[in-house]
Amino acid sequence: MFWVLFWVLLVVLIFAAWPVWPYSRGWGYYPAGGIATALLVFLALWWLGVIAVAL
Repeated sequence: MFWVLFWVLLVVLIFAAWPVWPYSRGWGYYPAGGIATALLVFLALWWLGVIAVAL
């Protein structure tokens, strides 16, 4: 259940960070960088055992 939620959230965030509107083209790498940072924090917490995720 957790992995389904994780993947759905990741896909939604990737589409939200996609610069398709003219006003969002000036944002640069900030949305994608935020997603990458959140993913790295999640992976670090998982690797350290703070988050227990069953594969």
